[in-house]
Amino acid sequence: MNALNQIQLLAILVLPVVLAITIHEAAHGWVANHLGDRTALMLGRVTFNPLRHIDPIGTVMVPLVTFLLVGLLFGWAKPVPVNAQNLHHPRRDMALVALAGPGVNLLQAIAWGLLIQGGMLLLDVSTWVALPLIYMGAAGVLINVFLMVLNLVPLLPLDGGRVLDALLPRRWSYYFSRLEPFGLVILVLLLATGPLTRLLLPLVIGTVSLLPGADIVRELFHY
Repeated sequence: MNALNQIQLLAILVLPVVLAITIHEAAHGWVANHLGDRTALMLGRVTFNPLRHIDPIGTVMVPLVTFLLVGLLFGWAKPVPVNAQNLHHPRRDMALVALAGPGVNLLQAIAWGLLIQGGMLLLDVSTWVALPLIYMGAAGVLINVFLMVLNLVPLLPLDGGRVLDALLPRRWSYYFSRLEPFGLVILVLLLATGPLTRLLLPLVIGTVSLLPGADIVRELFHY
């Protein structure tokens, strides 16, 4: 398959990125609502409408800048508010709410992988229809798996940090939670200096290899 120019790459990345980060947040609100906290529902955040979750900086400015600088889209949506005190079992349920985000990214990755396979079946019928499906599907698989793996890092405020916080004894949880204001700074430093990237990439590649369309994703993104 032919390499994409920058405009074509942007076109296939936009929809998978927006859906990956907004549905991720909506899933948090949906699970929280079913476990007793209606905060997100009352604020209109239990919806798959991307406009309800867009953050001007994280969903617009940062992805645009990272795409122009390094050719990749990276960003985030507005976090869905969850009041743990409203949950039936606060510590356990916060872990379940946290896992909903990565869980729905895995489901999206599978769906995008099936779209790749559908596109391959259409290649002999219409390349104009098939190729956009294949390219967008490959982007969707890779983006969602990366977002899932990244969010499972056991560092607050990431979802993996929420799960670890729920599993720790209360005293340890107290000290661990005090690191949250510095969590994103620590995350960026670990990614920028390399150790976390070297840890995450094999996990991303290994997970993608288990999904539909894995060979096409590997071919298109050359890893």
